[in-house]
Amino acid sequence: MTNHAADCPDQCLKAGDWLKVWYDACTGKHVRYAVAISRRLRALGHEVTLTTRKHPDTLDLAKHLGEQFQVVGSYAPLSPHSRLKASLRRQLAFCQMFANEPPNFGISHGSVDLCRVAFGLGIFNISTADAPHATAANKLGLPLVDVLVTSKAIPTKNYEAFGVKKIVQFDGVDEVAWVRHQEPDVYEYEKPLIIVRQMETLASYAKGKQDLTETIARKLTRLGKVIFIPRYDRHPRGEFIVPRKLIDSVSLSANADLVVSVGGTISREAALQGTPSIVIRTFGVSHVNTYLSQRGFPLFTVEPSRVLRLSKKHIGRKWSVKEKLEQLENPVDYIEKLVQGRI
Repeated sequence: MTNHAADCPDQCLKAGDWLKVWYDACTGKHVRYAVAISRRLRALGHEVTLTTRKHPDTLDLAKHLGEQFQVVGSYAPLSPHSRLKASLRRQLAFCQMFANEPPNFGISHGSVDLCRVAFGLGIFNISTADAPHATAANKLGLPLVDVLVTSKAIPTKNYEAFGVKKIVQFDGVDEVAWVRHQEPDVYEYEKPLIIVRQMETLASYAKGKQDLTETIARKLTRLGKVIFIPRYDRHPRGEFIVPRKLIDSVSLSANADLVVSVGGTISREAALQGTPSIVIRTFGVSHVNTYLSQRGFPLFTVEPSRVLRLSKKHIGRKWSVKEKLEQLENPVDYIEKLVQGRI
């Protein structure tokens, strides 16, 4: 099958034309990205269709952000069979949804299902990405992407290895798209307040990795009130608070005295707001985390044995980062230019 979208004969229309855009959000981070991008494009007069799947982090967040998403399929990570079956079902549903009127552009943060359907239907495919270590998803989706928008912190060779055709880089990180202009809600909790985010244990890239977040959270109760944010369930854990419903992570990290995680999204959200943020070294080098650290944001990556010591050193400190945040580029600017035909 030939991907006619790669040549972009009809998709990249001149600036000012009305376009149809589809964004598929697979996780909570993608929902935030979708909202930032859709609001920008709608303000320019374009029509945007937002889709997501049933997932612990998507539906409540979409409601909290006041956006309507069409729910297509679900997250089913318990086995390779369940993953494949859920993915194929989503692809068939999208194929039917866009059979008669495909959009001009499909945009995602590496949605394998969007990438496959966009390729098959000749939809110009824009993706963002910041996790070269997510090998399975990258192998399946990135070879089908027409333009990849990614932080200049990540060497292009990391994505060229997956067969990406064109890479556009921006001088920032993804989280700038939704952190820069958000006014955080105020949460009233006992101080000092520590946020611990559970590892994404069912992700394919986490196979064989030990989740130490609950163990570390228990140790951190010596320093303050701990809120533990689980990935898949909200059952109580005796030593610390487990929210029974969604709490906006951006607002929560702004109110916190310390944030600890394994992956990095909530840690980058915190660091961009001046809250000290510790990433437990589990998945190797994170280029975007190193990038923020080198630019003076309070993000620290350490071995598990050093988390408690570093927490004692930095808990309760706040960095003044507003000026630094304003200097970072917003990836949504680049996505707008791509849609408008200005890149």
